[in-house]
Amino acid sequence: MRICLVSMPWQSVKLPSLPIALLRARLAESRPGDTVTEYHGYLRWAEFLLESSNGELTPAHYMSVADDGVFHGLGDWVFSGVLYGDPHWRTGVLEEYARGYGVDIGVVRRARSHAEEFVERAVEEILATEPDVVGFTSTFMQNVPSLAAARRLKERAPHIIVVMGGGNCDGPMGQVLHRNHPFLDYVVRGEGELAFPELLGCVEAGVRPVDVPGVCWWRGDEPVANPQSRRAVPPELIPRPDFDGWQRALDASGMADHFEPELVLEGARGCWWGEKHQCTFCGLNGSSIQFRSRPAERMWSDIRHLVTRHRILDLIMVDNIIDMAYFRDLLPRLARADWDLRIHYEVKANLQPEQVELLAAAGVTDVQPGIESLSRRVLGLMDKGTTGAINLRLLRECEDRGITVSWNYLYGFPGENAADYEAVIDQIPALVHLQPPGSVSRLLLERFSPYFDRPELGFRARRPAEMYEHVYDLPERELHDLVYFFDSPPLGIGTDTARRLHEAVERWQRDYPRSRLIVRDGSGDTLVVEDARAGRPQREHVLTGWRAAAYRALERGRGPESLVKALAAAGHEQTLADVEDWLAEQVASGLVFVDDGVHVALATRAAPRKAAGRPAENLKVNPHVMLPLTLPWDRFENEPALAPPVPSVPTVQA
Repeated sequence: MRICLVSMPWQSVKLPSLPIALLRARLAESRPGDTVTEYHGYLRWAEFLLESSNGELTPAHYMSVADDGVFHGLGDWVFSGVLYGDPHWRTGVLEEYARGYGVDIGVVRRARSHAEEFVERAVEEILATEPDVVGFTSTFMQNVPSLAAARRLKERAPHIIVVMGGGNCDGPMGQVLHRNHPFLDYVVRGEGELAFPELLGCVEAGVRPVDVPGVCWWRGDEPVANPQSRRAVPPELIPRPDFDGWQRALDASGMADHFEPELVLEGARGCWWGEKHQCTFCGLNGSSIQFRSRPAERMWSDIRHLVTRHRILDLIMVDNIIDMAYFRDLLPRLARADWDLRIHYEVKANLQPEQVELLAAAGVTDVQPGIESLSRRVLGLMDKGTTGAINLRLLRECEDRGITVSWNYLYGFPGENAADYEAVIDQIPALVHLQPPGSVSRLLLERFSPYFDRPELGFRARRPAEMYEHVYDLPERELHDLVYFFDSPPLGIGTDTARRLHEAVERWQRDYPRSRLIVRDGSGDTLVVEDARAGRPQREHVLTGWRAAAYRALERGRGPESLVKALAAAGHEQTLADVEDWLAEQVASGLVFVDDGVHVALATRAAPRKAAGRPAENLKVNPHVMLPLTLPWDRFENEPALAPPVPSVPTVQA
């Protein structure tokens, strides 16, 4: 059989398509007689926009939509006119939405004028591969572009089998996609390494895929959805990705002249924290949260092979959370390799200083630790398994070692109150030497999250997010099973507190590049803290005797009683009252951060080179963000009242 694997916009043009690379490698193992070609439609679209707009729509414009448009459905809207056969389809709806949310739609309006011609060209190029089967992969804003191309492909060549899979097809979403779009012969729900080759075997044999888990298919005009498998794909069946086709497409496109390409790799799937304590707002793992990790030996072999083959040193690890065993067996090998790697990893915030040091030695230059808040109580509501003090310690340790921290500040959790935020807001001016969050936003209700699956946790009223009104021509009952994001009445803190948080973080972002707070050893048992933070008079704080010992002891974070014990062990007998008074002074001076009675020293040991905007570099798409401060909640005026907030259950992710 001849199979063409397709990845449409709006994937990042910096990255290869990992689903295509994995499926190609898997098919080479399981169906070596097949001929597999690839169509990197997202690269072709970026190239097409540049050419057809005479250079006005650049790859930078493409990336602005790819990075930010997902939270407003902008990339999907560009192609919805092609899908529904009307170049002006719901333009007015988008314009009204954009006015209400303060969204700039200039780029997507210009891009839409080129969408129909591009889809025609894409279909021509796919047909030129003479495929028997065309498989589309879809995540985030690849849905409508893929549907538009699939529909036109089926009109041009009805004999071609069209299959769709990917993150947008998980669970009920794939079932709705299939039953509402008859030009999709099959939809694969869940992981594809096992199901897709089995489906191809059925197609080749001319039999119905009645026993292929997760596949949606047609029995005449009746849509059928096979139950998804409860068995996760074992790591030994997850192959090394094959990026050769992407490399050829990249070289032919000329896009490498506009950006630095990066490789995307996968060491693990699922979330070891989420298996036991899924964060209440997170639905990123979809229907398969079971944690599986590839052995370090295989991971090392893959990295060495791919870096050598493609001569690319920037690696984006898409694991939802790093396997902690990698600190023992993979990261040390990377450190010993002495390559000039630049690696992104998602980690859990409660790393020890020596683990952060190992990350830096291994070439990890960017981490996404899922900090989300600096309040222990709010983090308990999230079931994050960390605290504000722990999160601040990680920010300090990463600042010391020049590691970029990508994070967002979330609010709007059932059970939170203004006091949870006021204590943090008052201390933010002391934090400006550490990396600020990239955004501040009210949380967005996600499919597959505990908040979504368990309405009794607080979010009883929910509707498909308003952005989908300018994306899909489907009734609300169908959208409810199709979409990933949902609107719900706001919970938690009110507008005034939220506004104060936004303003404080904006100042943090502004002041970070020109702020530093550095501690160094003075003579004898003296510590000197050089304070050069924006908004404060520059000065030196000199700590001597037990106070210097206390500040050192606070590097890992302690409560007053724990600090008294630590001082006594170091030969400094101090009363609890004296220590509490001194801690209050340090908090007032901004040398120490306190969260729920736990104090942590803020001064770094080094002064890394800073650049404006550094914390936002390489930020991966994080769907837990991007709702504006005020939303039109009157849509819910006829909904039943929400249940009382669920009390927080303190817990001590990613």
